[in-house]
Amino acid sequence: MEQTIQCPGFRAAGVACGLKPNGDKDLGLIVADRPASVAGVFTRNRVKAAPVQLCQERLAAGTCSAVIINSGNANCATGAQGRTDAEAMARIAAEAVGVDPQSVLVASTGVIGQPLPIERIRDGVPTLVAGLRHDGFGDLARAMMTTDTVPKAEVRWGEVDGKRFTVAAVAKGAGMIRPDMATMLAFVCTDVAADPRVLRTLLQAACDRSFNRISIDGDTSTNDTVLLMASGVSGIRLEAEAAQHRFQSLLDEMLLALAKQLVKDGEGVTKVVEIRVHGAADRSAALKVADTIAHSPLVKTAFFGEDANWGRILAAAGRSGIELDPDRVDIYFDDVQMAAAGQGCGDAAEARAAAIMKLPAYAVTVDLHAGDAAASLLTCDFSVDYVKINADYRS
Repeated sequence: MEQTIQCPGFRAAGVACGLKPNGDKDLGLIVADRPASVAGVFTRNRVKAAPVQLCQERLAAGTCSAVIINSGNANCATGAQGRTDAEAMARIAAEAVGVDPQSVLVASTGVIGQPLPIERIRDGVPTLVAGLRHDGFGDLARAMMTTDTVPKAEVRWGEVDGKRFTVAAVAKGAGMIRPDMATMLAFVCTDVAADPRVLRTLLQAACDRSFNRISIDGDTSTNDTVLLMASGVSGIRLEAEAAQHRFQSLLDEMLLALAKQLVKDGEGVTKVVEIRVHGAADRSAALKVADTIAHSPLVKTAFFGEDANWGRILAAAGRSGIELDPDRVDIYFDDVQMAAAGQGCGDAAEARAAAIMKLPAYAVTVDLHAGDAAASLLTCDFSVDYVKINADYRS
C-alpha cells in the first residue's frame, strides 16, 4: 500500500488530458493555499526547454502560488510557440485557481521537438483543479511519469523548538539522467517559512548530495527542474542556524531516498551499483574517477552481464583526467578484493565477486592510495531493455 503524501499549505492533483497516447495521467498541479517562498535548480544543458526558461525568469520574484506540470511532451526546441504555450499553461492554471499568472511556474517532460497540444491542457485543467486535494500528491506523481514504472514520493517530519514541520516531495526520472543539476523533475513542499535565498542554499546543498550523485545513462535532460516551496503555515522560520541545520538534514535524507528510487527504476535497470572512490588527493579527483567509472558503457554492460571485469574499472579510472599511479590501485566488489596494487587477485576472488554481481545492489570500491579524500556516485547497468526502450521511444 502506497504511503499517503501531503504537506500542510499545499494541494495537488493529477489527471489524464490526452497528451499520452496510452491514456495515462499526464497533467499535474500543485497549488499553495497562500503564496509560498520558492527556490529552484535547473538543467545545465545549454538547450533548455521553454518551461525551464520561464521558471528561471519568474523565480526572481521569490514566491509562487502554483506549479503546473505535464508529461508526454517536453515543449523543448519548439521555438517562439513553445514559449507562448508555456506562458499559456501558467495563465490557464492561474485563471482556474484565481491567482496571478506571473506567480505560476511550469514544468514539462517527454518527447523533445514536438509542438505542445495546448488545447488538450486547456480542456484538462477544469478537471485537474476540481481534483485538488491535500493528499493528492500520489496522483501528481503518476501524472509526471514518462518511462518510469512506479511513482516516486517521500515525506519526512521534524521538530524545531518543539514545533513539528513537514517536508514532502515527488520526483520522476528513469532515463536521460546524469549528475548535472537537476537531472529530472522534482517538487518539494514544506510548511516552514524561509527567505528564498535560504531555500536556494539548502536546496543546492541537498541536490549536490543526492540528485547530483546519480547516473543512469550519462545524458543530461533539457527539462531538468527541482523546486522547493515553503508555505510557512507551521509557524517555524528557518532563521537560526540550528533550525536550518535540522531542515537541511531532513531534506538531504529525503532527496537521497528519492534519488535512489530513480536509479532503481531506471530504464531497463537490473543492478544498482554504488561507485566508491577512496584515497584520492582531493574530493574533486575522487568525483572525477567515480563519474568516469559510473558512465563507462563497458563497465555498465559488465554489470549487466555479471562479469567481474575489474580491468574495465581500472581503465576508466585511468582516463578520468587525474594523476593516478595504476600500480597502487585496489578494487573491491563489496568486501571482495578483486585487484591489489593494480593486479588481479586470482580466480577465487573472481568467483566470489561474480556471486556478488548477481545481487540487485552492491558497491564497487576503488582505493587510489593517493590521499585521504573520498566520493561516491550511484549508477546502474546497461541492459538490453534500455536499448529497446530508447530505440523506439517516439514510436
